[in-house]
Amino acid sequence: MARKIAVVLFNLGGPDTEKDVQPFLKNLFRDPAIIGAPLPVRWFLARLISSTRAPSVKKNYAMMDAGGGSPLLPETKIQAEALTEALAKRYPEDEVRCFIGMRYWHPFTEEAAAEVKAWGADEVVLLPLYPQFSTTTTGSSLTAWKKAYKQPVKTVCCYPFAEGLITAHVERIMDAHKRAGEPGNVRLLLSAHGLPEKIVKSGDPYQWQCETMADMIAGRVPSDWEVVACYQSRVGPLKWIGPPTEECIAEAADEGKNILIAPIAFVSEHIETLVELGEEYRLVAEQHGAPSYTRVEAVGVHEEFISMLADQVEDALREDLAIRSCAGSRLCAGNWSGCPNTQAHAGAGKLVNADQKAGA
Repeated sequence: MARKIAVVLFNLGGPDTEKDVQPFLKNLFRDPAIIGAPLPVRWFLARLISSTRAPSVKKNYAMMDAGGGSPLLPETKIQAEALTEALAKRYPEDEVRCFIGMRYWHPFTEEAAAEVKAWGADEVVLLPLYPQFSTTTTGSSLTAWKKAYKQPVKTVCCYPFAEGLITAHVERIMDAHKRAGEPGNVRLLLSAHGLPEKIVKSGDPYQWQCETMADMIAGRVPSDWEVVACYQSRVGPLKWIGPPTEECIAEAADEGKNILIAPIAFVSEHIETLVELGEEYRLVAEQHGAPSYTRVEAVGVHEEFISMLADQVEDALREDLAIRSCAGSRLCAGNWSGCPNTQAHAGAGKLVNADQKAGA
């Protein structure tokens, strides 16, 4: 009998138009996973931060060709269509449909849950478009989903070491290097969104996953390249994990390096890739006299990436696990208490491929 298979793609979301920027920011900063203050304080801070940051953020959104809003939803829809097509080939007798659940703007996670329920899905797979797990991203989306949808689901928590993801990144990097004229003396910066240090110290595995993934990428690019993992998008007074991307760019430029910069925690083009990496940090590189600065595209709908996502869905449907990673039941070592999978297995904390370096 044919099944209805729902795949729910989690992502951050972004404003559709300029007028949506401030309410989007307010939704973001009132999330307890982002600001852990008591409710009245968190709501006050969310209103304050969103109102003070909105003017400058609107200017950044205006720099993209998205009508004053974010290109993230259109980009995610294209990914959803590609994944639906890939899964339809694997499940020709079933009906597969991808739903989009954004955390801080429409279509909200709760809206996706209502759509899945109305559709009458027989199987549901939750698939974050955040490769690395963090309590502030996938964790927050899972919390929202569980409040809105009470039926059993299968969850993919993370896939930072999946072969298809690594391959897609390396191919994007090498394509960018070729477009830049294949310069020598390269420093490759692998940039991820930063986090306050206290979140990592509380057991969030995000930084470990990012830096282990960076090691895997480093092993596949030319051996004479220097490769550095770094973190962008810092906001607020708290101490954040580092090194900061902006400082890494300035240092590389001062040393006369040809800079390649690739986003390893973002799979779609949006404000952090197009404006922050593409425009703001380019100015930093130019001000410090970098011989060249080349932004690498996000993996988007790279064939290897979409195929890897389909693999994750297929594995989730086949296995009798409520939650799984690219390594099976649990990826993170036991010291990462923020990992959502409480059932460890023999390979916990190890990489997917035996010939890769251990990152814990």
